[in-house]
Amino acid sequence: MKTLMTALMVAGAVFAAAPVSAKTCIDTRDIVSSKSEDGKVMVFEMKNGQTLLNRLQGLCPDLRYNGFVWQLPSSDTKVCDNEKSFQVLQSGQVCMIGAFEPATGKQAMSVAPR
Repeated sequence: MKTLMTALMVAGAVFAAAPVSAKTCIDTRDIVSSKSEDGKVMVFEMKNGQTLLNRLQGLCPDLRYNGFVWQLPSSDTKVCDNEKSFQVLQSGQVCMIGAFEPATGKQAMSVAPR
């Protein structure tokens, strides 16, 4: 029993010390453009020049061919990691946002408009 208690205390200390990653949020009004080549990753070009990638929470193949509309309450313009969805125009497919991450130089170049 003493060994079990010690193991639980150590596990609790390790869990409590684990870093919590900060949530990334963007304002939809700051998006200059967005596109997806494969229906898996969405690329956002922001007004400040930053390029963000978002690995969607599932496959969203219709996104490659059609635009989309955010599904947000009327007064909300903020989209955060793993929280919001959007609907693809024409097909009505609903897709969930994953985590945002900055694009590296090579990633940003591979998704730049041609």
